[in-house]
Amino acid sequence: MRRGWAVLLVALTSACVVASLAGQAEARVVCNKGYRIIKGHQLGTPYCQDLYLAQVAREFGSRVSAREILNNPSVKREVCQFMGWDIRVQHICDAILPKRGPF
Repeated sequence: MRRGWAVLLVALTSACVVASLAGQAEARVVCNKGYRIIKGHQLGTPYCQDLYLAQVAREFGSRVSAREILNNPSVKREVCQFMGWDIRVQHICDAILPKRGPF
């Protein structure tokens, strides 16, 4: 009888561990060019946009990490001043850079 309870306890513990690991795998954020993928649809989120901004900045030769851009608004502003005119990230930097022109 005691052995049956032990087997049942091990089986339940294993099932809980497997279920929690499966839930963690689904909770991962998936980004594509500044947009978060949610159920097959793209949604622009600040997190994914910052990751994409760092990626494009590295293509321009900047040594900035995504973590620096996420945690420091000044670094994000500097990156936007450096390459915010690029069409891939212009919409991300528009909110940060001052408006130019007569209006």
